[in-house]
Amino acid sequence: MDASHNRRHTLIGLGITMAGLGLRGGAALSAAPPPSLIPRDATALNALTAELAKAPRRRTFKTLPMILTQDDQWDSEAFKALIAYRGGPRQLWHNLKLDGPWLELMDNAITAEVFSFHHPDFLAVSATHGTTGLALFDEAAWDKYKIASIAPGKVTHKTFMLDKGNGGDPADIQKPEGVYGGDAVSIPYLMRRGAVFLMCHHAIWEFAKTLHTSGPNPDKLSTEELAADLTNHVLPEAIVVPGLVAAIAELETAGYTYIGM
Repeated sequence: MDASHNRRHTLIGLGITMAGLGLRGGAALSAAPPPSLIPRDATALNALTAELAKAPRRRTFKTLPMILTQDDQWDSEAFKALIAYRGGPRQLWHNLKLDGPWLELMDNAITAEVFSFHHPDFLAVSATHGTTGLALFDEAAWDKYKIASIAPGKVTHKTFMLDKGNGGDPADIQKPEGVYGGDAVSIPYLMRRGAVFLMCHHAIWEFAKTLHTSGPNPDKLSTEELAADLTNHVLPEAIVVPGLVAAIAELETAGYTYIGM
């Protein structure tokens, strides 16, 4: 396959840069990202990336209910684009342990599929569940709700958000210290490679209940208001779904291969 990369393409807005850039209120993503690492000949994946970049993410809620019953309560358009994707292979990672090697294994899968098996349109989707969902809140939420104090392991928001691979030639795939080498795999880096991350509303609701009961809840919000505030602080590139277990079933029905982590 062509090892060169199309630097004009962007990955889901990739506003995940340090300032937590991104969209609020259902607007399309517009932050200027680092160069994409999707291969130039990944026609289907580049088309999906462009479609996801235009799809709204809803992040201006005042309240949210326990069960979402309307498409405008979640990122329905972006999820439907994943269902409709016909490139491949399509792999669905059910990631559960925040302090596990979930990012590294997704990175390994992308590298082998693209460069060894020559599948440039390979798509890795993270069903970011359990404690891994904490990684998809922005830094403001980590600070406000003291997420580091409940997260397993000695992690901070920056553990998952510091990008790697900004330097070097993407065509030089064998360089250990280059774009594809090293151990500092991050969410923004994987997004630059075409990976997509899903967030669970049910998990957000359970977290909101815990905050309402035990704190911290500095604004004295109700559970419904806390669920809304937490959703508003989900990374703008992520896709919020009503429930991840159900979303997994939908994606498997659409042909995605399940990987349990």
